[in-house]
Amino acid sequence: MGRIAGVAAAQTKERLLRAAADAFAERGYDGTRVADIAAAAGVSNGAMYAHFGSKAELLVAALAVHGRRMLAEMFAADPCRSVTGLLLIIGQRLLDRRDARCALIVEALVAARRDEDVAGPMRDYMAERADWLAGLIEVAKSDGELDQELSPNALAHFCLLLAMGSALVTPDLHAVDEREWAALLRRVVAGLGSAAVLAREKQQTGTAK
Repeated sequence: MGRIAGVAAAQTKERLLRAAADAFAERGYDGTRVADIAAAAGVSNGAMYAHFGSKAELLVAALAVHGRRMLAEMFAADPCRSVTGLLLIIGQRLLDRRDARCALIVEALVAARRDEDVAGPMRDYMAERADWLAGLIEVAKSDGELDQELSPNALAHFCLLLAMGSALVTPDLHAVDEREWAALLRRVVAGLGSAAVLAREKQQTGTAK
């Protein structure tokens, strides 16, 4: 039975993304060569360029895939959770960033400061994340969870600042008690919306732990 071209291409792309994530996390963006990623994925340089136009594009694509997987897992674990509850869970997980995605974020942020080839795809990536967050916030406003006067774009930006900052200020640089951090997040959410929703989410997040 012959190979299905679309399936083979999807598998090759997946191998490249995994190999890129590992290589960038281990050796950094500048220390990683395209040939290293292609070899680790078991493909030629030409095959890599058939899927990704540059090393910069591959870096941001690997970062985006990790982010989408995390969100998909969170939705699958509790599809009925409210938006504010989801934001609280995401916020609590920021406290301990030790996965490969954390290293990818750092590499992408640093590289984007000095390399326009990375900055362009990173702007698109950040815009995608901001739009996703703003969409969630609009849903929360419609459901009465958040103050109607809140700007979805400004709150999405605030969430992005927390997420990116947590990748840079890791627990080995500065640590905080998990319960104190969770209590702070609940206070922040309380200032943004309904006290009744906050009380419910406090009970749910406590149970989830």
